[in-house]
Formats: sequence, structure tokens, C-alpha cells
Amino acid sequence: MARIATANTATCMAPIASMTTEASTPEPAGTPALLQLIWLASPALPIGGFSYSEGLEAAIDHGWVHDEHSAAVWLVDQLHLTQSRGDMAVIAQMVPAWRALDYRRLEDLSQWVHATRESAELRLQSEQMGRSMLEWLRNQDAIDSETIACCNRWVPTYPLMMALALSRSGASVSQCLQAYAFGWAENMVQAAIKSVPLGQNAGQRILTQLAQHIASAVSHAMQVTDDTRQAFSPMLAILSAQHETQYSRLFRS
Repeated sequence: MARIATANTATCMAPIASMTTEASTPEPAGTPALLQLIWLASPALPIGGFSYSEGLEAAIDHGWVHDEHSAAVWLVDQLHLTQSRGDMAVIAQMVPAWRALDYRRLEDLSQWVHATRESAELRLQSEQMGRSMLEWLRNQDAIDSETIACCNRWVPTYPLMMALALSRSGASVSQCLQAYAFGWAENMVQAAIKSVPLGQNAGQRILTQLAQHIASAVSHAMQVTDDTRQAFSPMLAILSAQHETQYSRLFRS
């Protein structure tokens, strides 16, 4: 009987051992598009977005943003009046250009981004975050040497490099813009929490309001053409310039 039991146990264990081996060595697979978008939207992405307030801290210094309501109104306006008409619109055009390897188009769009930063602070932010994104992609082995050389030749601004990363996800342009917009919104809400200051629950309520506006902002950004795309926000530019010399500040200038 002992021999029978041993034989039966061995027979039963054979497929289990085979299944365990197969389960522990899965076939290599790419990261799904949704996970890539979540990754790129994460504040943990090491590109420094958390260190900028994009004029918000100067608006707080002037007293224009001073509580949860005024912070929400400010950020919703910024989403529609600057992001949707400018950076989101240009990213909507950059993503398909990257997928088509249309380098002439990418160069033109990159020059537009670099030329439309309305203050030294905004330009330095775009360049620093762009270089950090390029370095992150290089460390991920996500781009080849030719792409790196092109990006350095054009000045690797943040919209250009984020569009490159988004273009590799396989997601639709609309989904790419939603991820970008939510990442921007989360960084700006964190800036408001630290500098107004606000509580975490207030920050989540502001983020809820921003999330409700993202779909319409994305829709508008995708309809913008070269002739209607713009980066004209004079008050934001003035606040950004004032922030460069603001006496007391938490965020980078």
C-alpha cells in the first residue's frame, strides 16, 4: 500500500510541479497601455513637476487665491485657458507626429513650445522637466540614440518629451491627453495644498472638480489647429515673472 500511495502521490504531483514552473516563468509581455498612462500621470515620475507652482504661489501671495473655492476656480480656469488651448493642444499634435516619425513636424511644434514660454521661469520649467523626461526614457531603454540626438537638437521641452512617452503607450490621443491633464491637475492641487495651505480632503474636492472638466478640456484641445493654438495668458506670465523674485516661496523659480 505504501508503494501505491507513493506512486499515486508522484503521479498527482507531476502536473502540479509543471504548473508551478509555468506560472513562475510567464512569457514576456509589454506593459498595457492603461498602466503606462497611469505611470506617466503619476507624481512619482522623477521629472520634478512637484517643485513648480506655475504662478499659483504668486497668486496666493497677492491674496487672489486664499481658500479652497478660490484655488478650485483658479485651477479650473488655468486648465481651460492655458493648458487646453496651449500645451494640451500641441501634445495632441505631437503624439501622432511621433508615431509617424514626422521629424519636420515635430521640429516645428517644438520650436513653437520653446518660443511661447512667457517668462524665464516657465521656460526653465519646461526645459528642466523635458530633460528629466528624456533622461527617464533613456534609462528605461525606451528610445534609441537617433531619437535622443533629435530631441537634444530641438531643445527637449516637457510637452515634446511627454508626447514621445505618451506616443509609445498605444493609447488613443484622447486617452493620452486625459493622462497628461490629470497628472498636471494632481501636481497643481498638491501645490495648492502646500501653499494656501489646504487640507488633504479639500485637495481631493478640488481634484474632483478638475477631473470633471478634463473631458471637455481634452475635447477642445483636440479641435485646436495651428492657427488657433495659443499660449496667451498675460496675468499668468506676470505672476510667473513676479514669482522669480518673490521674497518667500516654497516652489522653484
